[in-house]
Amino acid sequence: MKKFGLTLLTAFVGGAMALGSYRLIENKYASNMSFEDKQKVYFTSNHLPPANAMSASGETDFEQAAAEVTPAVVYIRTTYASQAQDEQQSQMQRMFGDMFGQRIPSQGPQMASGSGVIISPDGFIVTNNHVVDKAEKIEIVTNDHHNYLAKVIGTDPNTDLALIKIDGHDLPIVKLGNSDNVKVGEWVLAVGNPFRLTSTVTAGIISAKGRGIGIIGTEDNQDENQGPFGRTQMQNQQPRTNKAIESFIQTDAAINPGNSGGALVNTSGELIGINSAIASHTGSYEGYGFAIPINLAKKVLDDIEKYGAVKRGYVGISFKELDQDAADQLHVNKTVGLFVDDVLPGSGAEQAGLEKGDIISKVEGNTVYESSDLQERVGRLHPGDKIHLTILRGNEEKTFTVTLHADAPAPKLVVSRSAEELFNKFGASFVPLNSSQKARFRVNNGVVVTQVRDGGLFDYTQVPVGSVITDINRQPISSIEDIDHALSNIKNGILTISGLYPDGSKLRSTIQVQ
Repeated sequence: MKKFGLTLLTAFVGGAMALGSYRLIENKYASNMSFEDKQKVYFTSNHLPPANAMSASGETDFEQAAAEVTPAVVYIRTTYASQAQDEQQSQMQRMFGDMFGQRIPSQGPQMASGSGVIISPDGFIVTNNHVVDKAEKIEIVTNDHHNYLAKVIGTDPNTDLALIKIDGHDLPIVKLGNSDNVKVGEWVLAVGNPFRLTSTVTAGIISAKGRGIGIIGTEDNQDENQGPFGRTQMQNQQPRTNKAIESFIQTDAAINPGNSGGALVNTSGELIGINSAIASHTGSYEGYGFAIPINLAKKVLDDIEKYGAVKRGYVGISFKELDQDAADQLHVNKTVGLFVDDVLPGSGAEQAGLEKGDIISKVEGNTVYESSDLQERVGRLHPGDKIHLTILRGNEEKTFTVTLHADAPAPKLVVSRSAEELFNKFGASFVPLNSSQKARFRVNNGVVVTQVRDGGLFDYTQVPVGSVITDINRQPISSIEDIDHALSNIKNGILTISGLYPDGSKLRSTIQVQ
């Protein structure tokens, strides 16, 4: 009997050690796993069956998908310091806030609300950047009415995504799906918190894919009666920079203020998109909603968790989307594809052999109809990755392999070191910040850009009028004289300009001076 007890104890201890070792190994490798891989381990360990999209009668069944997803969609409340803070919120917050990040009137601290989706049992949550942008306090209310405080792990304004985290354990999650498999006409569910009506589920279909609606990265001219994509959408938009990545899934599932950052799922309960915008003249649902495809979001979220920021690949071209009008203007006979306007020196595109005037007809063998067909594909890749572009040059079609670079090469100024020549090369005018501007941008010093001239460095690097320059090579700037002094003391041929864009987001530009 004693021998049996000793054997049993040995087996128990051995099993515990093995389990402990397994947990250590699991935790070690989990830190290097993507969110999708972690989910695979989670669902395999818990032996959770997939949701059945069909009822016993053969009809599409939303009940199980709704039951599985709803517990993992959270209500987000954000708090801002004051009315002054509210006035300086970013372009994204103003553009989306009234219609999708519901603003709560208050005499004290300003508040807003939105939605988020739990994607890991330990509390990682995906939402929109405009939901949490510049928030000082982020409160999470789960479906079972537990309250948490969240911290921002990182954001990506170029896709309007953010990763936040709460201190939780064994939380319900939504399974990451595959947005590439989504078909137009497919049934979907939108889950979120419209008008503070928590845990609301609506149904619709996929109306279109790869939509670019020009809402990320546009400037705001404060007209209250503009455009269909929210109260502050511009009638005459300036061209978006290629850093903005829009390839929205369009749906007619009803989504309203407060749905922003919520889940778009298929009938199997898999997350295929993050709800981000609506087309509306009133700010409420009028039949068209837009979600960020989850395959694009996966890369962004994994990068944020691993690196703290998105490491984005860069082709090194500017382009125009072709249609009949553009073809007529450019004197080409193709109405589908992307016309290469410029190939930047030192870029992967130049090294691969692309030229100005080329027409990109295919990406990875798939026909290019819109700019989003290229931008989303590149947006999923990392620096060093390769992408295959099929180019129409004259009457000949060729395929080029482009290695993506980490960022655009720093512009080189082939000028003398004189401060005056460098200053003129900027192609911009400046005036010192006044007290109200300092309060608005929450800075102690700086000059505001009052003019950007065509062909200058600020035009090339797309620094707009209204931007604030606070430092040049880490030297504080408060006047033109300070700029002159900084330009007279350049070391190592590198000029770094820091400040804020008009929307309050960070501005940083590095220039090589020869």
